[in-house]
Amino acid sequence: MYMSTCNVEIGKGNTLGIDVQAIECPFCHARITPNYVFLHDHNLFAYCPNSSCNKHFVLKEYYTGSFTVVLPNSGPARKQFSETINRVSAEFSEIYNQAFYAEQVSLNQICGAGYRKSLEFLIKDYLLSSLSEDDAEKKERIKKKFLGNCIAEDVSNEKIKAVAQRAVWLGNDETHYIRKWTNKDVSHLKGLIELTVRWIESELETQELLNDMPEPK
Repeated sequence: MYMSTCNVEIGKGNTLGIDVQAIECPFCHARITPNYVFLHDHNLFAYCPNSSCNKHFVLKEYYTGSFTVVLPNSGPARKQFSETINRVSAEFSEIYNQAFYAEQVSLNQICGAGYRKSLEFLIKDYLLSSLSEDDAEKKERIKKKFLGNCIAEDVSNEKIKAVAQRAVWLGNDETHYIRKWTNKDVSHLKGLIELTVRWIESELETQELLNDMPEPK
């Protein structure tokens, strides 16, 4: 069977001819012939030729003459949230970043549902964090309520309520067959979630400051 070859840089102005092989891109998962960049110590650095991907990865040779093991050259990015948010809802941060990872590997049909779930944990944990041990019955009601009802009935901060309601609208679009907001997408949902996060941070940090510095009597 005929196989083409190409010259790849190996340093100090030298090149080495290697076989060109079709592989599956570890990022977009298309069947591709990579663009080879550099060979060093049996590690072949390459990138996906698809214009919608163009991500770099490493092909590893185990002394067989062919490069068959594909290694992405970095892990997924993570969205970092403040200590205030992580203290209120560590699960929100984890769910959000799982959805973020799905988006990064082009799982566009499911990442929106993950972002919607992260919003539910953020809002419910925010509400639960303000309740005392004696509010066990109210806590259970909040846990079982639909998210939209929690926002409408239990969130008192009007800014949080306004942006969170709209985030729910877009989040529901990500889980339903028919979209109501056809001019909005996951990026708008993420923007509303992050705005909700900022309003919650602002409220909680302001309250913490007032508690720490009460007005003189």
